[in-house]
Amino acid sequence: MRQITEDTLTDAVVARLKKADDPRFRQIMASAVKHLHAFAREVELTEEEWFEGIKFLTAVGQKCDDKRQEFILLSDILGLSMMIVALNHKTVPGATEATVLGPFFAHGAKEYEYGADLREGASMKGEDVYVSGRVLSLDGKPVPNALLDIWQAKADGIYDVQTEGEFELRGRVKANAKGDYAFKSYKPKFYSVPIDGPVGDLIRATGNHHMRPAHMHAIVSAPGYQPVITHVFVEGDPYLDGDAVFAVKESLIGKYRKVDDPAEAKRLGMPNPFIRLDWDFRLAADAGVKARKVIAPSDAVA
Repeated sequence: MRQITEDTLTDAVVARLKKADDPRFRQIMASAVKHLHAFAREVELTEEEWFEGIKFLTAVGQKCDDKRQEFILLSDILGLSMMIVALNHKTVPGATEATVLGPFFAHGAKEYEYGADLREGASMKGEDVYVSGRVLSLDGKPVPNALLDIWQAKADGIYDVQTEGEFELRGRVKANAKGDYAFKSYKPKFYSVPIDGPVGDLIRATGNHHMRPAHMHAIVSAPGYQPVITHVFVEGDPYLDGDAVFAVKESLIGKYRKVDDPAEAKRLGMPNPFIRLDWDFRLAADAGVKARKVIAPSDAVA
């Protein structure tokens, strides 16, 4: 076809995909082309405007490195990450709900046993918290020897991988044979997503804030069960109703309570007073469900 017009262009581009071997690739690319063309028509996109878009996407790519994944951040603040989680990980009733992985997961964290102290080597202190609970099946039975990947931001809202620090407030905690787990850490605080790049410029242009409510990340897994990538948020946080990445779920809000009991503090090896979070994770049986792949920033830019 030589005489391609506005009315025939989309079909012409889609037709070029017919020789692609992978049918799923053809489906995704054809849909992407149709939606992109429809978007351009709907807003009557100008050349100058599209060039600004190209410059923005170029800047997003240039901001990525082995510690920073600006495209994951862009996906998060556009709600696309949560949409994909919702489409692919529909929670079985009673199971812990899934949410975004975020851009700051890291492979290779140290493994700990019951009662671990994730504060070891922390570059700044926070409010001491003792986190404990159980990993359970949907019928309430303990899931023995489950593994909990735990990570969170430091007191200044910065993750270890954003700086030269390594594995701060991060570890792989093993539950015991009864499904019980426990570890010591600091109470999470709300923080800003990174706004020193093009995604920060985009957020400012929308007039919205760039804050995430305080939360602890967790990936909980055990043989024979569906792993879950999730958060535990802090009850009463001022940003629960306006999370910059749309990840809050009511079932994931935990109550951090103050404990002023010298005997209890001594028993747990905590200073007095301290903060305590009691939190159970519930896993659905595997049933042949494809496990959710965990992609760290270094994987994404490899």
